[in-house]
Amino acid sequence: MATITPIQDPDDPRIDDYRDLTNADRRPDRPGGRGLVIAEGVVVVRRLIDSPYPVRSLLGVPRRLAELADDLAGLDVPAYEADADTMATAVGFHLNRGVLAVADRAPAPDPGELAGCARVIAVLEGVNDHENLGALFRNAAALGVDGVLLGPRCADPLYRRSVRVSMGHVLRVPFATLPGDWPGSLDLLRDAGLRVAALTPAADAESISAAGLSGCRVALLLGAEGPGLTPEALAAADRRVRIPMATGVDSLNVATAAAVAFHAVSPAVI
Repeated sequence: MATITPIQDPDDPRIDDYRDLTNADRRPDRPGGRGLVIAEGVVVVRRLIDSPYPVRSLLGVPRRLAELADDLAGLDVPAYEADADTMATAVGFHLNRGVLAVADRAPAPDPGELAGCARVIAVLEGVNDHENLGALFRNAAALGVDGVLLGPRCADPLYRRSVRVSMGHVLRVPFATLPGDWPGSLDLLRDAGLRVAALTPAADAESISAAGLSGCRVALLLGAEGPGLTPEALAAADRRVRIPMATGVDSLNVATAAAVAFHAVSPAVI
C-alpha cells in the first residue's frame, strides 16, 4: 500500500516534482526539466498506475486519494495528502481535479519493431500543438490504432497538457521517433509491409472511403494543423487520400481528421 503522508507546507521539498507547473522554465515535463510524466485527475492517474511508466509519487486532496485507495493498494510509492490551498500554492494553480501523480519515462519501443507488428499506425510530421497531439492519441486508442511514429518537428506526447487532453491514453498507445532522414525513414514502414497513405485535402487525392485500405496494413501519414504535410512527405507516400467534405470547408482539425481516417481503415471498428 502506498504510504500516505500529510503535507502542510507548500515548500516541503518532498513535493518538488509538483512545484510551479505553470512556469515553463521549471516544469519537470518540459525541455530542461527532469523528463517526468505528470498525470492529472483520478482517471488519468489510474491509467498512469496501470501503464509501463514507473510512478514516483502522488499528491492529492484527501477525497481524491480515497477514490484511488484500491489502485494504491499494490503501489509502493509515497502519496502526499494536502488541502486544496496547499496544493494550489505548491503547483501554481488551483487544481480542480484534486490529484496529481508523477512517473519516470519508460524506454520507447524500437520503431521498426512497432511498425512490424502493427496493422494500423499513425505517422506524424510537424504536429507540434500539445492539445492536438493529446486528442490524436485519444482517438488512436479508441479506434484500434496500434502505435504512433513521430517524424520531424512533433511535440513531445508526454508533456503534461498532451497527457491530460489524451485522458491518459498516450500512456497506453506505444510511440517512437522515426530514425534517420525524413522522409526517407518512411522506407522503414514499407520494409515492414505497410502501405503509406498520406492524408491531404487535395481534390485529386483518392477518397479514403474508396481507397480499399480497410483491413489492410497501413501507415496513415498526417501533417501539422494549417500547413499539412510537406511536399516531400506527400511525394514519399505510396498514395494520397482525402476525406470528402462539404463545399466551402477546406480542411479539418488534425485530430479530427485522424479520427475519421482511423475509423475508415481500422480493423477494430465494427
